Amino acid sequence: MPLLKLNHVKKVYNEKAANAVTALKDINFTVEKGEYVAIMGESGAGKSTLLNIMATLDKATGGQAILGGQDLGTLKPDEAARFRREHLGFVFQDFNLLDSLSNKDNIFLPLVLAKTPVDEMEQRLQELAPKLGISQILDRYPVEASGGQQQRVAVARALIARPDLLLADEPTGALDSATSKQLLHLFDEVNGKGQTIIMVTHSTAAASYAKRTLFIKDGRIYHEIFRGDLDQRTYQEQINNAMVALTGGDADAQ
Repeated sequence: MPLLKLNHVKKVYNEKAANAVTALKDINFTVEKGEYVAIMGESGAGKSTLLNIMATLDKATGGQAILGGQDLGTLKPDEAARFRREHLGFVFQDFNLLDSLSNKDNIFLPLVLAKTPVDEMEQRLQELAPKLGISQILDRYPVEASGGQQQRVAVARALIARPDLLLADEPTGALDSATSKQLLHLFDEVNGKGQTIIMVTHSTAAASYAKRTLFIKDGRIYHEIFRGDLDQRTYQEQINNAMVALTGGDADAQ
């Protein structure tokens, strides 16, 4: 049984108004446990809307989004908040760290909300921090850390709750090239240990780290590419060619 299944998902904003906007028309795909999937498309193609539906931050107008057997569209607001805490991890472009909290307390935040015992919180952090290279900055504040370090803290916050699914929204968008590669290598590593990842990105370089890439156009899945046995450079070339076909112009190849 797939971890995530989207059946004929549709999203219309201002549905009953004259200025109704259809963001998603008919989205169908599944994600197996342990997969690493990138989602690409032009601005306005519906990537963010799709991510928000998978994240339980928005509800589909039609169809179903089912994660771990749970129909996300049936969750009430308080149930959705609890579901996010228990099953989802998030990595955002702008980190979303709280400046008033230390890096350690930022990482602990989802466990605090879940009322996890302190000793268990500490044990999980001791396992995670060395792998992310952040042990030396746990007692500092976000403002005292570099952009790359802040993103690693954000990844730690996402992973410490041991989510079923990690959702990444343009995670390299605010990072330089070298730091982006470090983060993508980190994603590759945690995926190799079984973490399921869905990443929305505009970067063909970032997408080339995934095992499968979905392309959205006009509210539908337009195309998909599997990496298989391809080396990363060849896979990125295929992604780039698909984006050129999708957009009718030059794809981003950063």
